[in-house]
Amino acid sequence: MTTQTLSRERPYLAALWMAGAIFGFSAMAMSARGVSEGMTTFGILFWRSVVGILIVGGVAVALGRGNELRLRAPGLQVLRNGVHLAGQGAWLKALGLIPLAQLFAVEFSYPIIVALLAPLVLGERLGAVKLGTAMLGFCGILLVARPFGGAGISPGILWALGAALGFAGSAIATKRLTRQVTVISVLFWMSVLQAVMALALVVAAGHPVWPAPRDWLMLPLVSIFGLVAHLSLTTALSLAPASVVTPMDFLRLPLIAVVGALFYAEPFDPMVILGGAVIFAANWVNLLVDGRRRRAAAPPDAQLPGRA
Repeated sequence: MTTQTLSRERPYLAALWMAGAIFGFSAMAMSARGVSEGMTTFGILFWRSVVGILIVGGVAVALGRGNELRLRAPGLQVLRNGVHLAGQGAWLKALGLIPLAQLFAVEFSYPIIVALLAPLVLGERLGAVKLGTAMLGFCGILLVARPFGGAGISPGILWALGAALGFAGSAIATKRLTRQVTVISVLFWMSVLQAVMALALVVAAGHPVWPAPRDWLMLPLVSIFGLVAHLSLTTALSLAPASVVTPMDFLRLPLIAVVGALFYAEPFDPMVILGGAVIFAANWVNLLVDGRRRRAAAPPDAQLPGRA
């Protein structure tokens, strides 16, 4: 990785944006939980995307950035959103086969896949420390959910691994997109393409598309929090390598456990605290090592006090 590339990376700022992503995804999950059972997942995704088109398109025009709504890198845009939608489909299949804790634990293995694929696809450097912290973070997830029992790898676990692969592919494609297009372009075409894909799946399955009256309040919230999450995640990926950014998403699992205990009276497992501590430690080590590497590779004058 060149010194010029390193100078554009800001892992600590990326960590702040990832905090916004974690909040957005968690709030989106709570909003989606309030949608009536009559709405299918792809129906929710369709209406979330429709609202997203209106919000992102309106904001871009209002800011005088309407030119960024033009479709650029169409192949990569379609690939990114198709892979993401496939990951969501696999997630739904696993949801009916294994407990939710197992699904979440396996789903969060996707940063390991990103860390392994990033050197091949993105040209990022994968050292022993990054690989070790990725494995440490995954050990934290195992402490939280303990997914592998005496029955071994079940079909549901395999579906969940497929979902993790889809989410990893989406993260890598997003990182590549941020090298060619703006965040507004990514968010706008994410909304457009996923609206088309989700609508096609809903119609093909013969499910109702029109939401119930009570859902007109919750669906915009699902979209708004989803946009906040994706804006934060996309910005974070533009500021730091994918193998640094994506492990931070580990923190969403213990946060969801706390929210579940406080708002939905769900049992709280003390192992969540231990697992969360392990995950935090892995991410912190990753950030510290990456920051030291950037400072060591920067020109000497860039390291003097008072320099931008």
